[in-house]
Amino acid sequence: MTSDISYTTEDISKLLKISKLTVYDLIKKGDLPAYRVGKQMRVDAADLEAYKVRAKSGRGVAIKTEPKESVPSQPHITTKTASQHAIVITGQDVSLDILAKHLEKKAPQIRPLRSYVGSLDSLIAMYKGESDIVSTHLLDGDTGEYNIPYIRKLLIGSSYVVVNLVSRAAGLYVQKGNPKQLRGWADLQQPHLRLANREKGSGARVLLDEQLRLHGIPSQLMVGYEQEESNHMGVAGKVALGEANFGVGIEKAAYMVGGVDFIPLIKERVDLVMLKKPENLAWIEAVKEVLQSEAFHHELRPIQGYDLSQTGRILFET
Repeated sequence: MTSDISYTTEDISKLLKISKLTVYDLIKKGDLPAYRVGKQMRVDAADLEAYKVRAKSGRGVAIKTEPKESVPSQPHITTKTASQHAIVITGQDVSLDILAKHLEKKAPQIRPLRSYVGSLDSLIAMYKGESDIVSTHLLDGDTGEYNIPYIRKLLIGSSYVVVNLVSRAAGLYVQKGNPKQLRGWADLQQPHLRLANREKGSGARVLLDEQLRLHGIPSQLMVGYEQEESNHMGVAGKVALGEANFGVGIEKAAYMVGGVDFIPLIKERVDLVMLKKPENLAWIEAVKEVLQSEAFHHELRPIQGYDLSQTGRILFET
């Protein structure tokens, strides 16, 4: 029966043919009632049908559809929780999942929603009003500065604060023993190198493209440049399997995948961006307190490759 069916945010994204960020935005605005089961947000089938009726009659939010296939519904046994203020946290690093958990404990009135989106798309989502906390690690090759040049260009006219989350080593995944002898960015001009690339808009993709530009290396030299993986693990895995000579990513994934060597080339800064709207100020303070807390640091310290020396430090504020 319909009353026994609920959907995940991913299900709704596919059923309505919209992005997961749009689903989160509907939940955040209260247009689509949702509740938490474990780490997942779920929406009852009856509430989804009610939203669709409102949208068709012009009383709901208009949505732009994309041609995607639907997925089957899933049963659940649960009860709805009290209303909370939902905030969307975008980014792919595991430290954001840990942040969401600590924030929920620190401020029970907050309901963190996680969206696993790359750095550039996260900033665009914030500009469009679809995200509340954005993580970004984007290198500006001309200045050597991380994040702030992009933030200032994309969030023109907004008031915001930039706080450091973590710093970490980024560089090259290479096959065991480094048979191609790749030691730096300039070595990528070797002909016929096979690349495991990241998706457009990700921090790793921006890092690679900026280094290719700075070193005058045409991307056309590389086999596989147009083929994209959606995370660091996928890139490292391709290299470990011998399907690529190299990829760009972070140290942690090399240790998790195994079978690859990691060549550190740069320390990248992963920062959080939060818009300083009046209604956001209370939970922004809660985020700052979590970032500076010993409990949060204690949970991050065992993770390979994290530098917490600037975690919680305000780097830029308008």
